[in-house]
Amino acid sequence: MITVHHLNNSRSQRILWLLEELRLEYEVKYYQRDPETMLAPASLRQVHPLGKSPVITDDSLTVAESGAIIEYLVERYDDGKFAPPLDAPERLRYRYWLHYAEGSLMPPLLIKLVFDKMAERSPFFLHPVVRAISQPVRSSFIDPQIATHLDYLESELAHDPWFAGNEFTAADIQMSFPVEVATERAGLDDSRPNLMAWLDRIHVRPAYQRAVKRGAEVES
Repeated sequence: MITVHHLNNSRSQRILWLLEELRLEYEVKYYQRDPETMLAPASLRQVHPLGKSPVITDDSLTVAESGAIIEYLVERYDDGKFAPPLDAPERLRYRYWLHYAEGSLMPPLLIKLVFDKMAERSPFFLHPVVRAISQPVRSSFIDPQIATHLDYLESELAHDPWFAGNEFTAADIQMSFPVEVATERAGLDDSRPNLMAWLDRIHVRPAYQRAVKRGAEVES
């Protein structure tokens, strides 16, 4: 039996989505973030030494990291629906987006979150100092980097409806988290219609909706 070690507001939501797409039976073990630090609880280290989510256990096997989990599940349980064939030209694009999501797109979004939280949580008397430090970094580096990535994604989706081509794949599942984060934290909106249309396409998928419901049930 597959168990998803699910941390609220985390990348593990897309693992629930893939499992729903694959129509696999699975269990969910829920972990709550510390409300002050937003870090995962120490109990998650009993599953994996880094204490991060997502992590799955499949019988005696433990797999961590979103991309590795997606590749594992697709290679072991997929019947060819969610990844292009090995000899297909789309296979390289599929692999690229699996790695790009965390390797290229998430770092500037995460840096932006850190700077935003630093500004929110600093003592009142330090606000001017924090702003003086953070604002130049955000305006000269973080925000332009994010805009460059979003423009790149917008142009890529001008050619095909899905990231790996004409067909929905697990690469779209992997890309969902950073793109949705960008709508919440980085100003992604209707000024980039291809990205927003892609979000609409994933949000209406029944498996996506089942995964959201399953995650909400566990968190409630």
